[in-house]
Amino acid sequence: MSAIKQEMPPVVLREDRGAVAILTLNRPSKLNALNNELIACLMEAFDRIELDSTIRVVVIVGSGRAFSAGADIAEFQKHMRAGPESAVMHFMRPGHHLTRRVESFPKPIIVAVNGLAFGGGCEVTEAAHLALAAESASFSKAEINIGIMPTFGGTQRLPRNVGRKAAIELILTGRVFSSSEAADLGLVNRVVADDELLHETMALANELAAKPPLSVAATLSVSDSPRHGRFH
Repeated sequence: MSAIKQEMPPVVLREDRGAVAILTLNRPSKLNALNNELIACLMEAFDRIELDSTIRVVVIVGSGRAFSAGADIAEFQKHMRAGPESAVMHFMRPGHHLTRRVESFPKPIIVAVNGLAFGGGCEVTEAAHLALAAESASFSKAEINIGIMPTFGGTQRLPRNVGRKAAIELILTGRVFSSSEAADLGLVNRVVADDELLHETMALANELAAKPPLSVAATLSVSDSPRHGRFH
C-alpha cells in the first residue's frame, strides 16, 4: 500500500483585500517562530507585492496566539554548533535580509501584533514602518536569556525606535513588556482592543492605500534608517 502524502499548510498565507495584502505568519504550533522556510516565503511574497501595482500596503499578522516568538532556535542550533561561519550564513544573514527588506520596502508595511513578539518577532516590529498592537500583546528582547545578542539588527533598530537607554535596558534584561509600554516607548503606534486589531489595522492600511503611491514611496525612501553594510 502506497503512503498517502499529506500536504502541509503554507507557512505564510496571503490574502488581498483591495489594495492591501495581508501576510499571515502561519506556524502557530511553533508560535510563528522564524525559520528559513518562513523567511524565504516572506521574501518571495515581498518580491511579488513590490511588482504588483494593485497592492499599495502590506499588513503582517500572526496566526494563533503569537505574532512571532522569534527565531526558531531549535532549527538553527545545528548551524550554531557548526561554528561562527555557519551561524552567520544560515541564521543571522537570512534574518538580517528579512528585517532590512521590511525596513526599506517601498510600500508601507504595518505589523498587527496580535500576541507574543519576542526576539526576532520584536525585530520585525522594529523594522516595520508602522505597528499596531493588541492590548494582550507582549514583547521581549529575549536573546540575552539564551546567551546571545539580538541577531537580526535589533541592537541598532531598537534604539532608533525607543531611544538608547531604554533599548539597552530592554536588551540587557530581556524582560517581557506590555503593549501599553511598547506604545509609550514608541515601538508601536497605538494599542487597540484585541478583537479590533485587524479592523483598526485595515482602516489605517486603506487610508494609506488611498494616498499617491509615488509620494508614499518617496517619503518612505527618505525616511529610511541609515544603511549599515552588515544588513545587506
